[in-house]
Amino acid sequence: MIHVLQMLLVTALTLGVVVTVHEFCHFWVARRCDVKVLRFCIGFGKPLWRKFDRHGTEFALAAIPLGGYVKMLDEREGEVPPELLPQSFMRKPVSSRIAIVAAGPIANFVFAIVVFWILFMVGISGVAPVIDAIKPDSLAARAGLEAGQEIVAVDGDATPTWQALQERLLRRIGETGSVQIAVKNPDSDRVETRTLALDNWLAGEEAPDMVEGLGITLWYPRGEPVIASVVSDSPAARAGFVVDDRIESADGKAIENWRDWQDYVRARPAQVIHVVVVRADGRHDVALTPERKIDDTGKAYGLAGLAGKIEWPDNMKRDFRYGPIAAVGKALDRTWATAAISLDTMKKMLLGMVSAKNLSGPITIAKVATASAESGWEPFLAFLAFLSVSLGVLNLLPIPVLDGGHILFSLPELITGKPLSQKVQEVGYQIGLFVVVGVMVLALYNDLLRL
Repeated sequence: MIHVLQMLLVTALTLGVVVTVHEFCHFWVARRCDVKVLRFCIGFGKPLWRKFDRHGTEFALAAIPLGGYVKMLDEREGEVPPELLPQSFMRKPVSSRIAIVAAGPIANFVFAIVVFWILFMVGISGVAPVIDAIKPDSLAARAGLEAGQEIVAVDGDATPTWQALQERLLRRIGETGSVQIAVKNPDSDRVETRTLALDNWLAGEEAPDMVEGLGITLWYPRGEPVIASVVSDSPAARAGFVVDDRIESADGKAIENWRDWQDYVRARPAQVIHVVVVRADGRHDVALTPERKIDDTGKAYGLAGLAGKIEWPDNMKRDFRYGPIAAVGKALDRTWATAAISLDTMKKMLLGMVSAKNLSGPITIAKVATASAESGWEPFLAFLAFLSVSLGVLNLLPIPVLDGGHILFSLPELITGKPLSQKVQEVGYQIGLFVVVGVMVLALYNDLLRL
C-alpha cells in the first residue's frame, strides 16, 4: 500500500512538472500577445482546487494528473462579447498564434537543456561496457569479439558507459547493413574495429535488449551475497531479512555470490524460498515469497526487495563533470540526441521496424518515474529531462489537435494571408483526435498487458 501511494505521488510530481512547464509557456506567451486566458488547468476531470486572478483567469488543479490545458478566448468555441474580441485568439496575427502554440514544446526542450546542464555540472557517472561473455554463433561471435574487451565506440560514436552503448545501438534497431564496433583489449590502448552484419536486426521484437541482441553479456561484479539494504514493506522486509545478513543457501542450494541470489529469486515469482542467513548471533531460517512481477516482454519474475553490497572496480568507473560553459554544449547535444532517438523510434514504429508493443503509457511512466526516484535525485532529474523532450517532440508532430497540427494549419495563412477553411480544419481535427485517442488506447493496452 505504501509503495502504491509512493508511486502515485511520484507520478503526479513527474507529470505535474513537465506538463506545468509546457502549459505555463503557452499561458505566458498568450498573455504577452494580449490574448485573454480563461483557464489554466493542470490535470483533467473535476477540479480539486481553483483560484481566479485579477485578469479573470481561473487557475485549477484537477483530479487526473495526465495532462493539462490552457483555454483561451476564441469565438470558434462560443460567443465572444464585442468588447473582448480584440483579445480573442483568432483575432491575433498568425505569427502570434504560432508563437503561442509553439511555446509549450519549446519550453519542454529548454527545461530539458537546463536539467541536463545541471547534471553535467554536478557530474555524470557510469561504468565501462566490458564484455563478460559471447554467445556462440551470435553476431558478436561471428565478428570475432571476445570476452574481456571493452566496447569503446559504435559506428564511430564513443561509448564510455553502458548507457551510451545502449543509446548508440538503439539507433540501429530494425535496420539492415553493418555496424562498426570498436573494442580495446585489456591492458592495451590499441583499438580494433569489428564489423557486424545486421539483417532487420531485432525488428518487431518487444522490449529488445540491444546488447543481448548482438550476443554479448556485459561484465558486472558478482558481489558477496551480503545484504546492503532492505526495501520497506517488501517481501524481504516482511520475511525478516536485515542489513548485513549473509545469504548462505536457498532451498538447500549454496549461494556463492549476489548474482546467484538474484537469478534464484527472479526464477521463482510467488514461490516460497527457504533461505538460510548468517548473522552475528548465528544462522537463521527465513521463508521468503518473492513478489510476482511482469517484465516488458510479458515474462513473470520474482522480486524480493533487497540490494547487495556490490562494488565496481575503479578502472571501470567513468565520471564526467564539466564547467558551466562546457556543460551547455553537452546539454544541447544530449537534448538533441534524445529528440532524434524519439523521432527515429516513432518513424521505425510506423514502418514496422520497431514493434508497436513497445509503445508505453501512463502506467509505464509511473513505474519508471518511481524507480528513478528510488535510485536518487540525479536519475530522477535525468528521467524528467527525457520525458520533457519526449513531450516536446510528441506535441510538435503535425497531427491536428496537437501543437504541431495547429502550426501546420497556420502555415497556409502565414504564406498566403488566407486561413484554411473551417470545414477543412474541422475534418483535420476529427482525424487527429481519432489518431491521438487510438495511440493512447494502444499505449494503455500495452501497459495493462505488462501488469
